[in-house]
Amino acid sequence: MKSKIKDIHMSTSGNPFPLGSSLHADGVNFCLFSRNCHQVELLLFNKAEDIIPKQVIRLDPQLNHTYNYWHVFVPGIKAGQLYGYRVHGPNEPHMGHRFDPNKVLLDPYAHGVAMPATFKRKSTSLDQKSETASIKSVVTNLKQYDWEDDKHPRHSFAQTVIYEMHVAGFTKNPNSGVTAKLRGTYKGMIEKIPYLTELGITAVELLPVFQFDNQDSYEGKTNYWGYSPISFFAPHTDYSTHGDPQETLNEFRDMVKAFHKAGLEVILDVVYNHTAEGGEGGPTYCFRGIDNSVYYTLEADKTHYANYSGCGNTLNANQPTVRRMIIDSLHFWVKEMHVDGFRFDLASILSRDEQGKPIENPPVLWDIESDPVLAGTKLIAEAWDAAGLYQVGSFIGDYWKEWNGKFRDDVRSFMRGDNDTVSRFATRLMGSPDMYGHQDREPEQSINFITCHDGFTLNDLVSYNFKHNEANGEDNRDGSNDNYSWNHGVEGPTEDSAIEALRLRQIKNFFTLTLLSIGAPMILMGDEVRRTQHGNNNAYCHDNELAWFDWSLVEKNAVLFRFVKLLITSRLQRDASQLKYSMSLKELLKQGIISWHGVKLNQPDWTAQSHTIAFTIQSLSGKVAMHFMINAYTESLEFELPTHFNGSECKWKRWIDTYLPSPDDIALWSESPLTRPATYWVNCHSVAILIT
Repeated sequence: MKSKIKDIHMSTSGNPFPLGSSLHADGVNFCLFSRNCHQVELLLFNKAEDIIPKQVIRLDPQLNHTYNYWHVFVPGIKAGQLYGYRVHGPNEPHMGHRFDPNKVLLDPYAHGVAMPATFKRKSTSLDQKSETASIKSVVTNLKQYDWEDDKHPRHSFAQTVIYEMHVAGFTKNPNSGVTAKLRGTYKGMIEKIPYLTELGITAVELLPVFQFDNQDSYEGKTNYWGYSPISFFAPHTDYSTHGDPQETLNEFRDMVKAFHKAGLEVILDVVYNHTAEGGEGGPTYCFRGIDNSVYYTLEADKTHYANYSGCGNTLNANQPTVRRMIIDSLHFWVKEMHVDGFRFDLASILSRDEQGKPIENPPVLWDIESDPVLAGTKLIAEAWDAAGLYQVGSFIGDYWKEWNGKFRDDVRSFMRGDNDTVSRFATRLMGSPDMYGHQDREPEQSINFITCHDGFTLNDLVSYNFKHNEANGEDNRDGSNDNYSWNHGVEGPTEDSAIEALRLRQIKNFFTLTLLSIGAPMILMGDEVRRTQHGNNNAYCHDNELAWFDWSLVEKNAVLFRFVKLLITSRLQRDASQLKYSMSLKELLKQGIISWHGVKLNQPDWTAQSHTIAFTIQSLSGKVAMHFMINAYTESLEFELPTHFNGSECKWKRWIDTYLPSPDDIALWSESPLTRPATYWVNCHSVAILIT
């Protein structure tokens, strides 16, 4: 059966703006960028599973072509229409061109994507017509939604606690208590908002929600994390209740609106560094077939893709057309979907030019920083890439915050007892002034974290010396080998009560240091109840109970949940009490309100063998002070306490002591018991904090 080719005169020439499909009362305007092609065909389909389009509209190079834009207005088309493109041009890989008219291509600007049930990733890699259905773009109606009185919470970074989480994994476990049909969906997230508000976090950071290829994984496994984008504008349909692209848009917005009503911000983990099309042997979904040499950074011979992402290709982010697409995508998520911020995966790639070389002032990053639509949104950079470009502490701009990988590594190292770490450890707790202190920037430029999706969970960090990724099918070769972890004597689960007590204490230590150091804290989903991946530090391919939130742990580890909840509450109370300041980190450290100690007052031990540090920090008003004592040594130690502040005698209260059993391990400020002696014993591998 052949598809019907529609006479171009039955349509109109259309407009070269806006890009994508634009719904009007009497039809739809379609516009596609392609600089190097010869011919474009618009394909209209009835169903996602269709291989043959119901109509083919050949765009006339004279009537439907303005500069590099191919456009047509088709009357009578409505929301829900499925479509794609065929793009004709040279297939000359050595010149960077990989046009293939056999491929049905997605619209890069489509706000909806239809994934056929019969879709196979491998079929799109063949240089022949596919025998299975291709992914389709979908015309959507962005105005078909009532935002009511939705408002962005707009928490300052000083009042932000980020919870990194996976949309599906948060509720997909049958023991989640979420309505069965809503498990693993945007709407399922809404049912768990009370849990998040009780915990006290202020923002969720969602692993990728752009439509991604869940077949892009090792030997047929599932791509669970979602770092394999197909579209930069369409929300992932698998996270909706029934997969309809229009309803997917609305269900995502329902989630955002509900989070905002609860005072929670929504931050998206965005992937603008590569696409699911991979390297030379990868599939053709969209960009490769539309204009390969424009969208991707290529090697010198142009046959091969530069691979700074570790995923086979690199998006040519500073090419003007690609720059505009990234900005347009960010605008869409802020204006139409009301998200509050973005964490940019492998953000250092965005500082590379069209030849892949790092540049001092990357246009796309300055575009993002200076864009008025994005003013007020949270911008967080993962300031490194897979090719070794590491920019933590030197990422461009005045507004960007950075994932501080050095905080993670240096705190892990010190707390497991490594030598020659105390100076770096203390520096991390103070907001990393070695990296950020030279700038007149707020103290929260550093996003402090111990764990994230990529690596061990916090429970596994204190339970395993080695990664255990055998279930990934790659002979345990994948995942990082540098984890700075410590199993405390037994690899994996143990019945030894002493080891279990020490592991729990270390987890409390890590939470305390993350949530009370200078900077904005981020914690990983489930760490507050000791979620485990059984030693797997690269669970990207596990859409199963290994990676899902196990809700039975909430009751099992209620003691830890209480500790973290009170810690977050006290952190926000502390910041509201002006122990955090509306000044730069440089000025903060100049004020002299931080004094360093060891077990003896004013005698910090900075030697390579030191495993202890203490410091006192006070507010500018002098009304509140905290005394931190951190003992990563194998024996208990007696720390001297300051006796006077500002001419007055100190009356210290014990706020936190991670060695003590619950409920004495942490107290509300108002309920903290007095500690009268001039010294305080801090047990091995413990953190104690007093307030006055």
